Amino acid sequence: MTSDDASQRRSYWAAQMDEAYAFMQRIGQYPVCECAEPVASLREAVAGSDVEVVFSDTLIAGAFPRLFLLREGLIPAFLEAARDLNRRGWLLKVEDGYRTTEMQRHLSLTPAVLDRILAKVLWEFDGRLPAAEVIFRRLSALTATTPKTGTHMSASAMDISVLRLDDRGEVDRGAPYLEMSELTPMGSPFVSAEGTRHRGLITLAMGQHGFLPYPYEFWHYNQGDAYDEMLTGSGKPGRYGAVDVDLATGRVSPTAAPLASLHTPEAFEKALDEALQRRQAARE
Repeated sequence: MTSDDASQRRSYWAAQMDEAYAFMQRIGQYPVCECAEPVASLREAVAGSDVEVVFSDTLIAGAFPRLFLLREGLIPAFLEAARDLNRRGWLLKVEDGYRTTEMQRHLSLTPAVLDRILAKVLWEFDGRLPAAEVIFRRLSALTATTPKTGTHMSASAMDISVLRLDDRGEVDRGAPYLEMSELTPMGSPFVSAEGTRHRGLITLAMGQHGFLPYPYEFWHYNQGDAYDEMLTGSGKPGRYGAVDVDLATGRVSPTAAPLASLHTPEAFEKALDEALQRRQAARE
């Protein structure tokens, strides 16, 4: 990589992350009129259909079983999008669905996330450590730090990968799920031609059934929430907001404080210090 190429990549990453943070700020102010629609199980929906879908078997933050739930009204669209991918010879892999606020809180500060964001920010600043606020903004752009700005907590979003039906190999999207770099934005110019083409085909298949991508993560699709309405310029409030879910019944209730930060400044600074210590220890 030439110095000019590295500089372009840094500039692109920084500009995209600034845009993503501004997007999150606007989402925080976007109106939501929660419809109280219950959630339904994606696994159960697939089991009762003729569609092939697979689900991640990993834990969130190394501790929480994943909750493959979406709002009931999104299940038909989910199945049709997965069926369209099957017809193409592809297999939808659902990496993540609904997250509780506790899951989101832990995920944001887990080493698997925070350490990678810290490494990328240090690269962005050419080895210099910026103010904690800058790192927190990058974190907020890639893993929501309030319930309202994270549509996983609305049960209206899913993270996906796509596999080939014949050999279960991953369809090339330019990077694997949970990449955190200049390759992460959907429209990254640093992704290969094939990866860009596949991103477009997957987004077309999802979009035909109402699922829009979060522009700054190529794996995240959502529908019916504030992201959706703001990105389409509909002028309508989101019908799905941050909710707590009764896992026994699927019923939902609005999260009490959707704009409250999931992290106190003290908790974030402590987690950041620990990440810096891990980084130092790995270099010794």
